[in-house]
Amino acid sequence: MAGHNKWSKIKRQKAKEDKKKSKVWARLSREIATAAREGGGDPEMNATLANAIERAEAENMAKDTIERAIKRGTGELEGQDYEPVSYEGYAPHGVAVFIEAMTDNTNRTVADLRHLFSTHNGNLGKDGSVGYLFEQKGEIQVPTDAVDELELFERVVEAGAEDLRTEDDTYVVTTPVETFTNVEDALESADIPVDEADLVRIPATTVSLDDSDAEQVRTLVEAIEDHDDVDAVYTTLADDGEALSLHSDD
Repeated sequence: MAGHNKWSKIKRQKAKEDKKKSKVWARLSREIATAAREGGGDPEMNATLANAIERAEAENMAKDTIERAIKRGTGELEGQDYEPVSYEGYAPHGVAVFIEAMTDNTNRTVADLRHLFSTHNGNLGKDGSVGYLFEQKGEIQVPTDAVDELELFERVVEAGAEDLRTEDDTYVVTTPVETFTNVEDALESADIPVDEADLVRIPATTVSLDDSDAEQVRTLVEAIEDHDDVDAVYTTLADDGEALSLHSDD
C-alpha cells in the first residue's frame, strides 16, 4: 500500500502541475491575442506583443499555438475577445486585495469573485477602493550565479532601475514602469539571463496578522488565484516579511 500511496501522491502532484501549466499557457495566449489586437500582429512593431511572445516561449508554448493567438488577436481567426480588467476589495481583517484578470465576460468574472470574497468573509469593493494603496512597478529577476552583483547594479541603475535586492539565489531588480523596457534591453545587450520580468503592484504599506488570521487571508487569496480569469493577486498582508502576492505562473 505504501507504494500505491506514493504513486497516488505523484499523480496528484503531476495533475496539479499540469493544471498550473495549462493556466499559464491560457493566460499567455490571452495576453498575446490582446496585444495583437491593440498593437498589431508584428512583434517588431509591437513591443507588448514581443514581450508576451518571449514569455510564452520561456514557458515552452508551441510556436503554432503562439501564431494562432496572434491571428485571433488580429481577427484572422475567430476567437473569444478578452480584455484586461482589475478588481479591488478587502480580505478578512482589513487586508486590501488588488486583482488583475483577463476575461471575455466581465459579468461572469465579477459575480464569481464577489462569491469568493463573500464565502471567505471578505468584500469585493468598488474601483478605487484600495487601488491607491498599490504602486505599479517593473520587476526583473536574475539568477545570482549569472552575474556579479556590483556589475548588475551598475548596469540596471544606468538603465533606470531604482532598487536591487537579493532573495535567496535571485537578484530582484525594481524599476519604474517607464524604464522597465530600458532595463530589460540593457540586460539583454549584456547577455545577462533573466528568469522573470513583469509589471507588478507593490503595496505602500502592509498589515501584520497572527498565524490564524493570516491563514484566512491566504485561503481567500489562493481561491481567487485559482479562478481561470485571474492573472495576479496582490495584498497588503505582510507574509514572512514580504507582501503576499500570487501570480498564475507562481
